[in-house]
Amino acid sequence: MQELDCGFTRGEDWFRYRVGAIIVEDGCVLFATNEKEKYYYSVGGGVHVGEKAEDAVVREVLEETGVPYAIDRLAIVHENFWDGHGAYDTGLRCHELALYFLMRPRGTKELHSDSYTRFTDRETMHWLPIADLDKYTVYPSFMKEYLSREHPGVEHIVTDERGARTA
Repeated sequence: MQELDCGFTRGEDWFRYRVGAIIVEDGCVLFATNEKEKYYYSVGGGVHVGEKAEDAVVREVLEETGVPYAIDRLAIVHENFWDGHGAYDTGLRCHELALYFLMRPRGTKELHSDSYTRFTDRETMHWLPIADLDKYTVYPSFMKEYLSREHPGVEHIVTDERGARTA
């Protein structure tokens, strides 16, 4: 039985409930990219219908990295709006609700990734230096600023990039 992600498309409007992982090792944060997109994105993906967010992020991290990471804590509730211009979302008005979890470091950057997007495109994992994140096109776009300071609890971040993305 194929699992269904929590999301829908109606006309030109697309909504998705997503989880993301913030995985930091040795001053670097893990991002993914694939054969069709020209930017980096957080490890994670759609929450399946009936699945708890915590279970979804552990599953997605294992699927994408080949490594079982443990959750440290919920870090961010992110409301994200953009106009689709990428390989998969062109022409869509996109609205995403994402929960980002900080994962416990393992003390190594070793991964066993054999990951593909839901459209069967090969994904590649990249450890990007946090200090240099502004040199890359990364989504979510708030990640460098977020990782540059301490956080006492869960943050609510709203990103509205409608009309801004060109990648």
